[in-house]
Amino acid sequence: MSADTAQAVQALKFYIDNRLVRFILKRFISKCERDGKSRLEVALELFSGVRDDACFICKHVAHPLVSRIIARSGGALGASEEAMKEKFKDPYWRRGLVSVIKGIVKYGVRKPFTPGAPFLIVWDITARCNLRCKHCYSTAGAPLPRELSTEEALKVVRDLADMGVAAIAFSGGEPLLRPDFFEIVNAVRDNGIFPALATNATLITREVAKKLKEAGVGFVQISLDGANAATHDSFRGVKGAFERTVAGIRNCVNEGLFVEVSCTITRFNYAEVDQILDLCEELGVNWFMMFNFIPTGRGRFIVENDLSPEEREEVLRKLWKRMKSSSSLSVLSTAPQFARVALQAEEVDMTVVPTHFYNMNLPGRLRSLSEFVGGCGAGRCYAAIEPEGDIQPCVFFPLTVGNVRESPFSEVWDTSEVFWDLRDREKLKGGCGSCQYKYVCGGCRARAYGYFGDYLAPDPGCIINAKDWRELTANLEVKRAVEAKIRETL
Repeated sequence: MSADTAQAVQALKFYIDNRLVRFILKRFISKCERDGKSRLEVALELFSGVRDDACFICKHVAHPLVSRIIARSGGALGASEEAMKEKFKDPYWRRGLVSVIKGIVKYGVRKPFTPGAPFLIVWDITARCNLRCKHCYSTAGAPLPRELSTEEALKVVRDLADMGVAAIAFSGGEPLLRPDFFEIVNAVRDNGIFPALATNATLITREVAKKLKEAGVGFVQISLDGANAATHDSFRGVKGAFERTVAGIRNCVNEGLFVEVSCTITRFNYAEVDQILDLCEELGVNWFMMFNFIPTGRGRFIVENDLSPEEREEVLRKLWKRMKSSSSLSVLSTAPQFARVALQAEEVDMTVVPTHFYNMNLPGRLRSLSEFVGGCGAGRCYAAIEPEGDIQPCVFFPLTVGNVRESPFSEVWDTSEVFWDLRDREKLKGGCGSCQYKYVCGGCRARAYGYFGDYLAPDPGCIINAKDWRELTANLEVKRAVEAKIRETL
């Protein structure tokens, strides 16, 4: 959720909570068959001037009401009507705000906030991969036998567009190994959804980077797990991967693509964080993202190399200091504790708070707004689709709640009990449930599930839950000792 969208949540609340307004807006959530989009989105297009014609209801009923709400919300935010119109010329911003309005209309103003459609779908489009990463959540390598066909994938794109999804990030496996990748990306772009790519970049030549740019891919996330070939290649399982990944990063940067380098921090590369950040600045990337290690997929076999809560706290503090001192590199983390670390470090003069996947710059309003954004967004702000169509709360969270072959994604989004559990922070257990930062953070639900088999359990990676971590590691040591004894007797 962008900073502007987060502000809009609070401002819109005052105008949409009116029963009559909400009753009318509910009628505007559905798709207008004549205009091809939801009436809310059509109304925003009319408001911003990117459309002049629409059906009678969209033009003379939805447009005046939505325009009034937006104008009043803009005034509450200190933005002029002209500034708001300029903002809504961006189709992805329009989709994001439609989802905000839709969420308030359907579910009310919740803390943390739940949009009417996920802001982001991470879609593992194939399990095929050219690397063999130690920590791979999908145990990628060979394609799965029943991966969605091109026709099925295009149908999913249309369904997600009708639902109002703002962005789709293609992941895998390695998405570029799927022969119809660019056909699907083009469909995403043509349906008004923001296309992004998560890749190991080993296949991104200058020609491929240019093709990504031409296809409208607006964001490329590239995995880099070391500051040198020795660390990265041992992590990725293929010699020469580092050189090819760095070349891919350079090709994307030179082509003008927005580039984020992602790095899963474990004890393999813990000591190299500063050097990795230096390399990112040298390469000219836009963002650096520290990924939480999640014990799932192939990663189950390296759980003993996960960071302790103390080590994670140290890394997050280091990232916070780096983010404040760097003028060229934004630093983020999928560890929801990053927001708590920042709030504790800068309680008085805080102007930026790192939230899950976005750093908000909102002086004076950070704590209240960060509670609406709400840390871990699995099943709440985003969700995942797997190669064979399974729907999960996130790609690191292998709990199937539906399948796009069997049910529309929108139906699962509205009705999944797992999703609604994840949206309710009052259900959290242990230290996460009693934590004063539970609305800002909430703990990583994928880590809770990976370690305890219970997605409402405490996140053992947080310093507040250090006791849970010590118990886990003690049990792991006992298990390893028993396994060693068995091997000796054999």
